[in-house]
Amino acid sequence: METHKKFPHFILLLFVVLVASQYTCQAQNSQQDFVDAHNAARAQVQVGQITWDENVAAFAQSYANQRIGDCNLVHSGNNQYGENIALGTDLTGRAAVDLWVSEKPNYDYSSNSCVGGSECRHYTQVVWRNSVRLGCARVQCSNGSWFVTCNYDPPGNYADQRPY
Repeated sequence: METHKKFPHFILLLFVVLVASQYTCQAQNSQQDFVDAHNAARAQVQVGQITWDENVAAFAQSYANQRIGDCNLVHSGNNQYGENIALGTDLTGRAAVDLWVSEKPNYDYSSNSCVGGSECRHYTQVVWRNSVRLGCARVQCSNGSWFVTCNYDPPGNYADQRPY
């Protein structure tokens, strides 16, 4: 009888751990997490906040769904929105934005260019002053990797224009 009483507590503990794990994973992929990660980077360079937009998010989700089968790191080719994409195992939405923002040291404001042949245009899109609406999506591909895309309205990264 004593063993029987302990068993339900084990199930309850397991349930709590699973729910907590699921919450942690979801917490790094919510709309607000995407917005907060962008706005933290934008605040560092005194750029106004970006807000979530359902239309932009619907586009991002539609495109992300197209990548599920092959998980190719290919841009959508859409000219209506700016776009950042990322791919990785266990890649959260927050981690994808952090990856793009990690390019900040590669951007030289005075020359308005990426330095040393390094990539910086993902970062400049995140902080592009005129991009004020955001929509992002994250899908798990058939191979188990995660594909993350964020789209920006209006788009940024125009030649000879500074992001801020």
